[in-house]
Amino acid sequence: MTADVAVLGVGMHPWGKWGRGFVEYGVAAARAALAEAGLDWRQVGSIVGADTVRGGYPGYVAGATFAKALGWQGARVTSVYAACASGAQAISAARAQILSGLADVVLVVGADAAPKGFFRPAGGDRPDDPDWLRFRVLGATNPTYFGLYARRRMAVHGDTLEDFAQVKVKNAAFGARNANARYRKRVTAREVAASPVVADPLRLLDICATSDGGAALVMSSMEFARRHGAAEPVRIRAVSTVTPRYPSTVLDLPDIATDSAVAATPADETFRASIARAAYEEAGIGPGDLSLAEVYDLSTALELQWYEDLGLCGEGEGAKLLRDGGTAPGGRIPVNTSGGLASFGEAVPAQAIAQVCEVAWQLRGQAGDRQVAGARVGITANQGLFGHGSAVIAVR
Repeated sequence: MTADVAVLGVGMHPWGKWGRGFVEYGVAAARAALAEAGLDWRQVGSIVGADTVRGGYPGYVAGATFAKALGWQGARVTSVYAACASGAQAISAARAQILSGLADVVLVVGADAAPKGFFRPAGGDRPDDPDWLRFRVLGATNPTYFGLYARRRMAVHGDTLEDFAQVKVKNAAFGARNANARYRKRVTAREVAASPVVADPLRLLDICATSDGGAALVMSSMEFARRHGAAEPVRIRAVSTVTPRYPSTVLDLPDIATDSAVAATPADETFRASIARAAYEEAGIGPGDLSLAEVYDLSTALELQWYEDLGLCGEGEGAKLLRDGGTAPGGRIPVNTSGGLASFGEAVPAQAIAQVCEVAWQLRGQAGDRQVAGARVGITANQGLFGHGSAVIAVR
């Protein structure tokens, strides 16, 4: 087990399509987190930026970019990129610096100004890039992947279009109560069904948008938190950033083929299930200890898959957990109390950080009318392209 680190402050720039640069969103989130922590930027010993490298240009060096925008003050700087898991990787790097004694206080920032439509690889020919290959060889955009996964759940587990629609209905109800969400309107299952088909069987309202937004955390050692007067801060107890194992017997992009199981015995669990297991083992808890979960609902069907991968229910029982109200407000384990990507859209480097912001507010009892009563333990989870695991467990 690893020692805890404190979360002294969290901050966000509201999600939307604002038409401005990502630095503005990140700086706004960082200043909000610093203000909540009661700290001045000059007290920060290190800054970790979750990168966006869209366009293929490595000038989006987020750590130094945010440090410059906040005002050069000599802080240690780190920049990380792990697609959708970038935020969790940034949190992991910050925690390692704190636990190793390199810094007492670390600022973690992620922000994005996303393109219209769906994400696609940068230009140029890269036949050794699996993301480029799945676009060029398969024509498999992200919505195509979401649709294929939905079809698999329908075939293997009997999920229905109505089940998928109810995920959106639930998340939109949460998002309507969140001032940082881009979409703050409740929807009905009928409205989901009536929205245009994007990647059969998924409709427009089954799939997340691309968004602008930013999120930030101020993290510190427990000793610094006590000196600073934070007697019982939210604590990060585990960060899982594991990779897949061979052989992979379930097709999952960006890989475009399964691995042969002839030469090796398949693992007992899927990649996403291994992400959660590693987090639980490090934190010394299990799914039954959770108060809430924030998961990466790139599509409604993928949220149902996360229920099973996190051990909130058995394999194939995700839709039943949803139908029984287990993940809804007041349910056994509310999921995506923030509103999820259904309400925010994707701002890739920021989203895993934003998930931790929501968990922190919940554990402090500061989530307003979306508050989970008595919340003590929360988990976040997502998966970055190319095998980046991402899960964070926070406790109070």
